[in-house]
Amino acid sequence: MHYLFHQGNLHIQETRPYQAGKPIEEVERELGELGNTAFKIIKLASNENPLGASPHAMAAAIKAINQVHMYPDASYHRLCDTIAKYNNVDIKNITVGNGSENCLEVLAKAFLNEKSNAIVDQYCFATIRILIKGYNATEITIPSNNYRHDVVATISKINQNTKMIFVVNPNNPTGTYISHNELTYLLDNVPPHIIVVIDEAYHEYVEKPDYPKSVQLLDKYPNLVIARTFSKVFGLAGLRLGYLMSNPAISDLLHRSRLPFNVNTCAVEAGIAALNDYEFLAQTKNTNRSGMQQLSNGFDNLGIEYIPSVANFITINTKQDATLVYNKLLQQGVIVRPLVPYNLPQFLRITIGTYEQNERLLSII
Repeated sequence: MHYLFHQGNLHIQETRPYQAGKPIEEVERELGELGNTAFKIIKLASNENPLGASPHAMAAAIKAINQVHMYPDASYHRLCDTIAKYNNVDIKNITVGNGSENCLEVLAKAFLNEKSNAIVDQYCFATIRILIKGYNATEITIPSNNYRHDVVATISKINQNTKMIFVVNPNNPTGTYISHNELTYLLDNVPPHIIVVIDEAYHEYVEKPDYPKSVQLLDKYPNLVIARTFSKVFGLAGLRLGYLMSNPAISDLLHRSRLPFNVNTCAVEAGIAALNDYEFLAQTKNTNRSGMQQLSNGFDNLGIEYIPSVANFITINTKQDATLVYNKLLQQGVIVRPLVPYNLPQFLRITIGTYEQNERLLSII
């Protein structure tokens, strides 16, 4: 091993890289080598929008290409103002970033260090664990309660070194959620100096009446931070755009912590257009609603167990080594997500696709 590797920070060396969903190009290459490319490959692995992106957002991004020789507005005023109005909050509550993961990284950078710890659910989004490790903080993991984040167990694990609590809601990869009452119970019982981060990457898909109205809690709980993304329902995963909503004092600290120009010009314009395209948003939610019912009914008919989900994916229990099923699906040109990195070796996470994509998945399974 090269001697320079040993000069790196030990906590970084011990961090496992994030395993992304297999790209279509890689599967095409592998199947081509096997002479098995008679069908179109579909990707149901990364919870991307099967309808693509808003036509208005794509047009705005293309138009913005004429300005890429210039730096964007470092304050991102127009984007932040649009996000603020969309969520009915003040512009001072908004921090934008290069995807919600970058926003969470800025948050970790501002609050975590080797003397602190952060509390997560055992099945929380893998990137959060990487961030905690990356800033040399200690991870405290609480057991999941029927694949749901246990707020009572979370409170019991708080100690004098706890700086942050992460709740992914709905959770990825399980698709479960905590209710509004559970969230307020958590916030009422967490010391005010501890930051409570609610990652709501999939919140637009949720149609449960008891799902938290988290934005309405920002004024009452100054330690609450809400993370959201343009990657899912808005279909802008490739442009990398996300944002945080928080108390202005936290937002001010985050602006000091983030690097300048952390959002590109095309993403800014696409994001503004996407927030104003209510027709595409409604179409995406309708597609997801019917697709979730289609897959749920299909798995019920096939006798396949799954975790009930409120997001844009559904996680099934294969009752065997899920990589075997994963590889057989790959050979038929369908990419899904095995959950070995989450210590769920029998489970596959499947993104809700179009009607035709869902039918093809069910027929192969």
